[in-house]
Amino acid sequence: MKKVKLGNQGLIIPNIGLGCMGMTGFGDADMYGKTDEQEAIATIHRSLELGGNFLDTADLYGPFKNEQLIAKAIEGNRDQYIIATKFGWEIDDNEQVTWKINGSKDYVKKSVERSLKNLKTDYIDLYYMHRLDKNVPIEETVGAMSDLVKEGKIGYIGLSEVGSETVKRAHAVHPISAVQSEYSLFERTVEEKGVIKTLNELEIGFVAYSPLGRGFLSGNIKTIDDLPENDFRRGIPRFQGEQFHKNIELVEAIENMAKDKGITSSQLALAWIISKGIVPIPGTKRRKYLEQNIEAATIQLSESDIEKLESIVPLGTDTGATYDEFGMGLLDY
Repeated sequence: MKKVKLGNQGLIIPNIGLGCMGMTGFGDADMYGKTDEQEAIATIHRSLELGGNFLDTADLYGPFKNEQLIAKAIEGNRDQYIIATKFGWEIDDNEQVTWKINGSKDYVKKSVERSLKNLKTDYIDLYYMHRLDKNVPIEETVGAMSDLVKEGKIGYIGLSEVGSETVKRAHAVHPISAVQSEYSLFERTVEEKGVIKTLNELEIGFVAYSPLGRGFLSGNIKTIDDLPENDFRRGIPRFQGEQFHKNIELVEAIENMAKDKGITSSQLALAWIISKGIVPIPGTKRRKYLEQNIEAATIQLSESDIEKLESIVPLGTDTGATYDEFGMGLLDY
């Protein structure tokens, strides 16, 4: 698989990663339907076989269950994987999420020790601040993360869902290797707000989560009943009312284009992101979809392909928010 640089500090990863969030439940709800630990571990192993050794997780997922699952999957083979995890959503000593963001120096140090323990490793390759703590200067948070680099506990520093000004302030404290934000044909806010331009200027890598528009671009969702009853997507605007039906029309046009090229709509959507020099981390918990996703990394799109695709969903198209009001308020732009 083709390798790419994330930032200019030496981190090299495959040009497509594996988002592991959906492999475990989230509190009382499953994020994307039922989970199967055995199949999830087999998917992580199959990913490595195909060259996909970049795994994305967070302490929030579970909480802790996702990191613990990854620990099982990589046992005895740690050095073959590049592990990215995140901190920031405050989790108390009873393993309860408080739904506050904590970017304080003390919490950074507490969080990394928990993640190292849950992952059963003595280092984390890429450590992200999951969301910006608007009550703590970014300089304090990144300063604490920089200490972790010096101590050898983390290799590289990342941020998630941050705007250009935050990126610049953070990068002045310690080089940032990656920013992770939602990005897909259905979600291009970071492009509209100039964040990608800032990252390119500073030579910081960009990692796209939910590159399939939270599953819409897979073409597997035709009605709201295609989502399990306890699926969190039922509660977000993108999947509700008239917006849902408008999005289905866009997906059908993308599917038709994919059919003409002899590929799936998922592969077309992923190939489009990769063509921009961005690393997508599609989430899956099944080997079948993993193999399809990794195949997308080999698809070459022509300029006319890209133009046609972007004419179906032009920059600025409203596809609906992907979080409720609380979640949207935590984004830094």
